[in-house]
Order: sequence, then C-alpha cells, then structure tokens
Amino acid sequence: MFGLVPFNTRNDIMMRDDEFSRLFDWMNRPLMSLFQDAGFSGSAFKVDVKDNDTNYELTAELPGVTKDDISLTYKDNYLTVATKQEHTKDEKDENGSYIRRERYSGSMSRSFYIDNIDETKLDAEFKDGVLRVILPKADAPKEEPLKEIPIRAV
Repeated sequence: MFGLVPFNTRNDIMMRDDEFSRLFDWMNRPLMSLFQDAGFSGSAFKVDVKDNDTNYELTAELPGVTKDDISLTYKDNYLTVATKQEHTKDEKDENGSYIRRERYSGSMSRSFYIDNIDETKLDAEFKDGVLRVILPKADAPKEEPLKEIPIRAV
C-alpha cells in the first residue's frame, strides 16, 4: 500500500479567495519577489510516484540541490526525502566591493507511507537534479485456504 503524507494542511476556510486575501497578496507581492530572487520558492519539491508490478518508483525534482544536500530515510514504513540548502548570491561593482550580498538557507522534506517493501533491496540515484528511488515490493504472503470450523449441535 502506498499513501502520501499531506504537506499542505490548509482547510476550506483558509482557501477561500475573498477580498481581504487578494488585498493581502497584492500588498506582499514585492516582499515575495525578494524571496524568489534569493531562490526560495515557498513550496515543497515535486514528486511523481509510479506503481509498477514489482516495485514503486519515486522521482523527485530537486533543482539546485547536490547529492550531499539530500537525506533519504525509510523507517516504520515511511520514506522521507529531505533537503537542506545554503546559497550565497554575490554582486560586485568594478572595485570589488559588495553592492548586494544575499544568503539563503532552508530545508524541505516530503514523507510517504509505503508498506510491504523489501528493505534490503532499496536503491536510489541522483542525476541532473532528479532523484530516482526504487522501492521493491516484498513478496506477498501466501494466503492460507479458508478453514471450515465445524459447528456442533447441542
């Protein structure tokens, strides 16, 4: 069985698009552009999960992340993909003094509930900003035939 652990816990009341929300978004737009300029998108990374016959295949897009920035764990039937990044953006004039210097550090993680996995055969690879994780399914337990229980007449 495979289950996504939600990372966005907003409810219907919070998701209403009322006038106040639009006004607030409009007023904060310049502030949000500063975060985006520093490399912060404000949302978790995108993940695709495919259920094949013999395994699950998870593909996560992690642009700008190195292999050393990724933590991949499987414990108590939860697969967790976590990243931690630190960026510095420098801009200099012709004299070499800083006009602007920005730093960004942050972390993101996603968790997935996946049971019936053969933990000895987990495999992961990271190439060109894409993490690919193969989670082989464990052999299904053999079903025992239904045993008929005799009922005694009393």
